[in-house]
Amino acid sequence: MDELGRKTVEEARRAEKFPLILILENIRSAYNVGSAFRTADAFQVEAIYLTGYTAFPPHKEIRKTALGAEDSVPWRHFPDGVSAIERARSAGYQILAVEQTTNSIFLQSLGSKLTERTALVFGNEVTGVEPATLSAADGCIEIPQGGMKHSLNVATALGVVVWEFVRSQSGNRELLQ
Repeated sequence: MDELGRKTVEEARRAEKFPLILILENIRSAYNVGSAFRTADAFQVEAIYLTGYTAFPPHKEIRKTALGAEDSVPWRHFPDGVSAIERARSAGYQILAVEQTTNSIFLQSLGSKLTERTALVFGNEVTGVEPATLSAADGCIEIPQGGMKHSLNVATALGVVVWEFVRSQSGNRELLQ
């Protein structure tokens, strides 16, 4: 473990964060929530907002997939997605829902459209982001996909989108020091 240069929980909490909040709305699977925590830890995301019936720590299934990341990533629970958006917006965050809509733009097209502080909303594994939450967002982005499903597991989609955000916002600084 020493050779990997892993941070302690305290070091991870104190590390510089990317100005990114993940809003998870009505995620059915606590395993997907745990995976989101693990991804957020890996990419030094600022916080996770859990909304609606999304499971939150302490939870056995979250712990199983998060592997302790639920202790290093700050999180809060909100009654619904709109409440979480209001909190993020009041702190100066741009809100983007990750959802396939008629007005969504492809993830790789974001580039200069991103503000320094962004909150990304990920919705339910079956029904997606709630209509009221979509209306409250500043816009929608989607991952371009071929195949017949045009659908990714929420934990997979979260990983793809977070990586693209971190990659595009890193500029000349060393990624994830």
